[in-house]
Formats: sequence, structure tokens, C-alpha cells
Amino acid sequence: MRSQMQSILLTGVLALVSGLASAQSSAGPAALTVVQPAMECEKLAAVDISQAVGSPTHITAAVAVKDGKPAPYCQIKGYVEPANRFEVRLPLATWTQRYVQTGCGGLCGNIGLMLSNPHGCMPATNGELAIASTDMGHNGGMDGSFGARDYQLRVDFAYRSLHVTALAAKALIAQFYGQGPKYSYFNGCSDGGREALIEAERFPEDFNGITAGAPAMNFTTQNSFYHGWNVLANLGPDGKPLLTADKLPILHKAVLDQCDAADGLKDGLVSDPLNCHPDLSVIECKPGQDEKSCLTPAQAKAARELYAGAHDAEGNKLTLSGPLPGSELAWAGVLIPPPGVPFVMSRMISTGALQNLMYEKNPPAGYTLEKDLKFDRAAFVATTRLHALYDATDPDLTSFATHGGKLILWHGLADPHISPLNTIAYYTAMQNLLGKEKVDQFAKLFLFPGGYHCGGGEGPFDFSLMQAIMTWVEDGQKPTVLVASHSAGSGRGPVAGVPPGPGGHGAGPGGPGGPMEESASAKVDRTRPVYPYPFIAKYKGTGSIDDAANFVEGEARPASPKQLEWLGSGFFAPHYEIWCEGKGTELVCKNPAQK
Repeated sequence: MRSQMQSILLTGVLALVSGLASAQSSAGPAALTVVQPAMECEKLAAVDISQAVGSPTHITAAVAVKDGKPAPYCQIKGYVEPANRFEVRLPLATWTQRYVQTGCGGLCGNIGLMLSNPHGCMPATNGELAIASTDMGHNGGMDGSFGARDYQLRVDFAYRSLHVTALAAKALIAQFYGQGPKYSYFNGCSDGGREALIEAERFPEDFNGITAGAPAMNFTTQNSFYHGWNVLANLGPDGKPLLTADKLPILHKAVLDQCDAADGLKDGLVSDPLNCHPDLSVIECKPGQDEKSCLTPAQAKAARELYAGAHDAEGNKLTLSGPLPGSELAWAGVLIPPPGVPFVMSRMISTGALQNLMYEKNPPAGYTLEKDLKFDRAAFVATTRLHALYDATDPDLTSFATHGGKLILWHGLADPHISPLNTIAYYTAMQNLLGKEKVDQFAKLFLFPGGYHCGGGEGPFDFSLMQAIMTWVEDGQKPTVLVASHSAGSGRGPVAGVPPGPGGHGAGPGGPGGPMEESASAKVDRTRPVYPYPFIAKYKGTGSIDDAANFVEGEARPASPKQLEWLGSGFFAPHYEIWCEGKGTELVCKNPAQK
């Protein structure tokens, strides 16, 4: 966890640029009264909240943690049948009437209670929040095997676990304090970002404010074609990887040489990767050139295919894109095996999901990507039949907005796990359906140049996310800019042999390790304003390029309609969701919107 010194430093940096970010500094979360517990913590173990949850719910433990951080809390553990484990932490003396539910990464299977970007938000750093999370209905890691043995676990992972956890946590809050929360928030990244959008789309009254980072909203294509293509497009005839980790700096430098200055400033970041189309022929090996300093023709071809993303023989896109230019240094461990480490996350994720989750009837034992994954229209149709169960791409958030909900979407532009084009496509679909003016009243999208998956990267990617959403919900001040910082010596970014996880580096936000840790010696070396999509930051022309105060809002650079075309374009449509029950290894589903 970040040291207190680092939090103070980041807060000070944000204060220095308060003129740029009035939404972050001039207002803030409302001043709410501290509410003391109305009963002893341990007595919650005997409370039955099943009626409030709507399903049999069991409390397995309730213990007062007197040395809890950042403040003492009551720790409650339990589960909603069949197996939706949850943990709730209720402050013993500092609760200011707010509830935050956190998401998890990958395919979940564990409970994580760490917030994404909480610094600068006093209710979070002071321990004033009631907080809860769930394992999404199953124990285990990334192989998806839970989806093979009991299809109700698929339903719980898809959406149900989120809602019953929210109901359970709010019922426990009401019991413990004698009142429910005044404001409720959801904070998630990666699959946690998908979970955040599931809440906004399916359960619009659960939360007042939602932050969805790098959302895996296109779950059915993300965990099949996207990651499967990453593996297969990089294999040579001998079955070994073509592009290796030692070549990534060469590739990244070529991208920077061609695209860094496209935004008017050469700063080591690709701020507009959607319009970056690097010519890799310039780094292809010439006759007699040492192959350690260049890419072989086969490696260059593999890189081009990775950028292009999964497509069929006619060029029809099966995913919106591959990783964007500028993300190359984050490919190690995700797309490309690090030296001496036989670990590629893309293979693990896609194989497990395709074997156990994607199809109503799982494929026979022995399924492999090389033998069984096809990239054609027929395979696309077959693999996405459960889109209406898992995906979170409904752009009609009318109910959420009518309820007063606010949504902040955010994504690192150098994310190797999930292309930011997914988030851009979703936000664009919202605007096309509801109108830009209406969407602007309740939803914002922020894209961070050089930001990796849920955190880390070469660009400034630490920002006051919780402060921004609370200020918007509680004081009505929408975020017009977020000031992000980057720290030298933080240890953030790729680590040899330890690939970034689908919820961040390692396990990531909401995962077993929580957010990426920073060393006590970390020092902020760059700040930068990030404006709502499609606007980018523009350097004033004077002063340090590492100081956010020397930037203003620049031109709008939206994605073109053609960039957002793919075989799944129709997924961004209202009211497609099915609601299901698992009966052994069968799903019984209905869509209330269809007569």
C-alpha cells in the first residue's frame, strides 16, 4: 500500500494544479456526520439478513479488528447461497454514511477489498467507508473450471453475485449503524470494470456513483478471440513464439519515433494511438545486420498482426482491435513470454474460458487453441451465443441516470490486456443512443496516455478517482479534468518474470495483492491533466513538460466510425440481457424485454 508520505506528496501535487482541476479541489465529498455503531460487532454473527437479500444468506464470522487500517473496523464474512462469498468491513468509530463495493480481476475467485486510485479522497484514506467485495460466486483462479461443474456459478459470476453482495452489505450496515448508507459507490477495474457496468445496466438503483476502469465489457470476445489471437498470431511453424520480450524495446522505440510528436509534443508518450500507424519495415533486419538490434521479417509480421487484432480471412474484425501502439513494453507476460518464463497470460485466460465458460455445452476434453480455435464468422457466432449473459455493453443507462447515478469510465491507452477501443465504442454507443448532451450530465470517459492495465506505465496514471466520483455525486460538480501523476522509483510497470495480471500488475485492484505497491522512495516526476474524451492535453509551449500547470485542453480526436466497426458492433444495443438460472449443466434464461 502507498506510504503515508507518498499520499501526502500526491495530494500536494494535486493542490498545486488546483486551478486546472477545480472539480478535484474547490469542492469535494460532502461533509457528512460520523455515525456510531448501534450494536456490538460480534452480534452481527447472529443476524439473519436472508429476507433483505432475497436468498438464503449465512454470516460465518463477525470480528472487531481493533488495529485495522486505515481505521479499526468490524469484519464480517459470509455467503449467499449457493457459494457467493463476501466480506464487509464496517468502521467502528469513523463511518461517514458511505458504502463502497469493489470489483475483482480476471475470473475472480477471491475477495479483494482494495480501492483503485483512492489517494486525495479523505473519506477513503481516513477509514470512513463501509467497504465490501465478493469472489463472484466461486473459489479458484483463472482456469474457469467453476463454469463446467455448475451453471448457476456461471450466472453468479456473470451478474448475480454483485447484486446480492450489495444487498447483503447494505443490510448489515443498516443493522450495525441503525441506518443505511447515504451514498453508495462501486469501484472496479478489468473484470471489475465489467462488473461496474453490469451494475449500472442491470441494477441501476444499487449505486449512486460508479467508476469502471479498463472494463472487460466484451467478455465473450475478450477472453476468446482477443487473447487467443495474441497467442496464435505470434507462433512460428515450430510452435515457438516469434516475437520475444527482448525485441519489445526495439518495437516500442520505433513507435515513439513515428508517433510520439503527433500531438505536438515529444514527451515519450503516444497520446493519440488511434491515429498511430507505425511502419515496421524501418526496423526489419537488413542483410548482415545483427538480429539483436532489429526484427526479423517474421517478427515484424507477428507484431503487425498483434496490433490488428483477431480477424477472419476477409479482414472482418472479431475484436475491436489488438493492443494499441505505445503499449509494447507491457506486452511481456501478457502476449509475449518474458525471458526464461513459460508464462503467457493470454494463453491461460483464453484456454480456460473457452474450455469452461463460453459455450452452453463445453467442448470435449483436450481442447487447445492451436487445434480448435478458429477465426471466422461461424466461430464468432458460436462463441458469442452467451453474450447476453456475460457482456456489459448495453448503452441505455437511462434508468441509472434517472436515479441520479454518475459514471466515470477510465482506461490506460497503453493497456495490453483490453483495448481502449472497447471503452470508446461503449461511450460512443451511449452518445449515439441517448445524445451527447444527456450523456455528459451523468457519464465521462478519461483516457490516460502511457497508462497500462489498471495502473502503472510510462505515463502519469495516478489520479484522484474516488475524490472525483464522490465530488460529482455529492456536490454535483462534474469532473472537467483529472490531474494524473507518475512516480519515479515506484516499481510500477513490467517486472521481469511477473506479468501484469488482468486486474492490474500481479493480481491487481481487487485481486489477492490489491493495487500495485509503491516504494517509500517513490517520487512524483511528472504530472499531466487528462481531459474527458475525445479531448487531449495540449502543451502551452513554455515551462516544464512534466508540470500539469503548463497544459490546456487541446483538440478533440475521436475515433472514426470505421475504427469502431467489427462483427460485434451490434452488441452495443439496448436491452439484450438475459436473466438465467443454472440447472446443473443447463441454463434456463429469459429476456423480459422480449415478448
